[in-house]
Parts: sequence; structure tokens; C-alpha cells
Amino acid sequence: MGQRALDNSPMFQVAEMASRIFSPHDLNPLDNNPLLPILTETVDFESLAASPIKLFITATNVRTGSGRVFRNAEITPRVLMASACLPTLFKAVEIDGESYWDGGYSGNPTMTPLVRERDSQDTMLMQINPVERPCIPRSARDIMIRLNEVSFNAPLLKELRMRSLLQQAADPGTGEGAKWAHMRVHRIATERVPELKSSSKLITEWRFLCGLRDEGRRTAGLFMEAHGGNLGKRSTLDLDALLDAP
Repeated sequence: MGQRALDNSPMFQVAEMASRIFSPHDLNPLDNNPLLPILTETVDFESLAASPIKLFITATNVRTGSGRVFRNAEITPRVLMASACLPTLFKAVEIDGESYWDGGYSGNPTMTPLVRERDSQDTMLMQINPVERPCIPRSARDIMIRLNEVSFNAPLLKELRMRSLLQQAADPGTGEGAKWAHMRVHRIATERVPELKSSSKLITEWRFLCGLRDEGRRTAGLFMEAHGGNLGKRSTLDLDALLDAP
């Protein structure tokens, strides 16, 4: 209906209510996941394993609560399923005898490998979850949505705060601390992210997906116009203002 949300959909409301009462183990005992055949058919995992471009995928270990980072040669369809496994919708994905949920709970994204295993000193963040919301949530649904946003943003903000503190240190050293301190950080984020409700993540209409793509390209273009000359020279994200905002 052009609302960029499913909040008024009876089917969505029934599914959301069911997810609060029943677990995926109750509703999907056979553990069918439509993402598995799609990933198997469309992603060339052999080429990914040999790619010179490093890819890091994070999943959260359900037993320990810690994040595990998977690298190119380790990435399989199940790893990608684990990294996107919301526990109210899907069963935990088992890998090497351990069960995993969405990596956002432990690192969204995990920035440590970008510091330890990189040559570039520029890190660009593409933000898809809002850090701030102008209104206080009042309904049960809005409270849960905001709780998830805060949970998913917390690991990233913690790592950015560490980087900000190391940059302010008189002598960050010559090891990993120095890499964090010298890292230049940039952020590409559209002001329209807060307009999108959580249920929009379940919309698969082609027109909607194309709209997201076009908005991403527009926002990236605006970033390059404003800050392209700063890449490789200085950070364009004011971490102190971001982290110290009241």
C-alpha cells in the first residue's frame, strides 16, 4: 500500500503474535529455511574462498554469547544463515557442533578484524539501523523494536568509543592500539532510515527493493560530493560528537 511497512497486514500481525508465544522449534520442527537453496544456487563459494578481497562474517555463539568471525574460506551457506538468524524466527544454526544466532548481538559489525587484518587506514560504515529515535516508544511492538536497535548498535558504539579514546591517548603505542588510533572512520547513512519501520525488513517487493538500492546510491553520491576529497586523509565521522551526544 506504499507505506513501506507491514504493520497493518493481518498476516504479519498473526505471525508476529505467534512468534511471541511459540518458538521456531514449535512452528518449524523440520527446520526448513528457504534461504539455504537460494544461497547454494547463487553464491560461488569456491571463488569467494580464493578471493583477494577479505570478507568477515560474524555470528553469535548461543552457548557462550561471544561472536565468532568467519573468513573467506570458512564461509558456507550455513555460515550466512547463522549470521542472519533471528532467534524468534529461525532455529539456531549449528556449525562445528556449536549453535549460532545473528552476529549483530555480538558485533554489528565486528571491527577488530578490519583493524588487525587490513592494510587500509580508512573504514567506511554503511548504517542501516538508526542510532537515535526522536520519540519514546509506548506500544509493546515499538518497545521491542527499539530494544533490538539498541542491542544491535551497542557493540559497534563500544568499539568506536575505544577507537576515540585511543586517538586521544598521548601515546597509543606501536601495536594494535596504534592501528585503532590511526584508523580514519567514515559513515554513509540516509536520513530516511528512521522512517522505515522494523517490519519493512520483511518486504520483498521488487519496487521496494529497487527503492532502497536507489536511495543507497543517492546517499553514497552525496557523501562523495561532500567528503570524497577527505578519503585517505582524515576521518569524516565525528566520533566524539556521536558518542558524547546527550
